[in-house]
Amino acid sequence: MILYGAPNPAPNPRRVRIFIAEKGLDLPETLVNMMKREHKSDEHRARNSLGQIPTLVLDDGTAISETVAICRYLDETNPGGALFGTTPLERAQVDMWIRRVEFVLMNPVGMFWRHAHPRTAALLTQFRDFGESNRANYQGSLKWLDRELAEKPFIASETYTMADICALCTIDFADWIGLPVGDDFPNVKAWHARVTARPSAQA
Repeated sequence: MILYGAPNPAPNPRRVRIFIAEKGLDLPETLVNMMKREHKSDEHRARNSLGQIPTLVLDDGTAISETVAICRYLDETNPGGALFGTTPLERAQVDMWIRRVEFVLMNPVGMFWRHAHPRTAALLTQFRDFGESNRANYQGSLKWLDRELAEKPFIASETYTMADICALCTIDFADWIGLPVGDDFPNVKAWHARVTARPSAQA
């Protein structure tokens, strides 16, 4: 079994690495050079027709793409420390929060990255006004998340889950591209300090 990923700050491969670290798994990773567009090569498209990473290739050659799908497979095939919850209710809540993080938090970050950041200018036709408008959208997302974190230590429950991993990688990537978390969001900053203190955050 081989994981095809990319080094930091790429947020999606990092999500899987943090998950693997939390589970205590030993999984070989082959780095794909995104700057050289290796993820768009014929070789990698044979694994993932969308030319995206991460991609997990099983011993029988089956390829699993999409970050959460990879992590769910690893969670269910490696018992212990269930990061998707242990009961139907817990699993539903974690799934709910993963989707919320992806749509509410990750989406404006992705739109800013694609349409307002100089590193992506050569990859597509940028609509800079639209891209810059996502600064305010992201701030609104942080305001919402700050309220949600007012009375709980982690995003989906009282324990650390995949939802926290998704949010951590999104917020760290946002900071890297120029969208930091300001002092107006003390609950988000306190949560970020808690999850960053975990050894897995260095993955």
